[in-house]
Amino acid sequence: MKPISRRDFSVCLAATGLPALSLAQGAAPVEGKHYLRLAQPLPATPGKIEVYEFFLYTCPHCFAFDPLVSAWAKQLPADVSFRRVHVGVGAMHKLHQRLMFALETLGRLGDFHESVFKAIHVQHLDLSDEKAITKFAVSLGLDEAKFKAAFNSFSAQGRPAQSAQLAAAYRADTVPAIGIGGRFLTSPSMAAPGQNPQVGGQAALALTNQLIQQLRSGKA
Repeated sequence: MKPISRRDFSVCLAATGLPALSLAQGAAPVEGKHYLRLAQPLPATPGKIEVYEFFLYTCPHCFAFDPLVSAWAKQLPADVSFRRVHVGVGAMHKLHQRLMFALETLGRLGDFHESVFKAIHVQHLDLSDEKAITKFAVSLGLDEAKFKAAFNSFSAQGRPAQSAQLAAAYRADTVPAIGIGGRFLTSPSMAAPGQNPQVGGQAALALTNQLIQQLRSGKA
């Protein structure tokens, strides 16, 4: 996937917070090209449209996409929920999944999610083992004992498998990618193939808005 500019974009669509961007020179989105429809819909929470971002902390494209997603997520209406899902099957990926879940458990993911990205891509810290990750967490001001308890909890150690199952169900085999309402999957490179990174990121989120509207209207 192409990297996406970290420049923030304006949010102005009242319902979802994004401008109604067109895809590929104004063409309507095409199923199977700009987005995928899942052959087997996933269970949905009544009254909620669940949106997932599949990502890796070590992925530079995910790091570039993150400010766009974060700005978009702040504007979501009450019937849409958003959750980040860290994927990956390598040993370091699983450690980073546990780091994310530990921050989530401690109620600090919103505070330090961007800090993890910057530690890896800007500060170039080596977060490849538990000792280094714990040291990093303490540098953020977290209590060491509480962080270790969350990081090594049964829930944190079991979440990588759950994330892998969700990514597989959505057919998210590249990152960053967005799963929408148990029905659809899109990404910057799918939503605007061949376009520049900024257009790709904005188009993916604009398309996500369109698919949310379809789900809300019952036309999906």
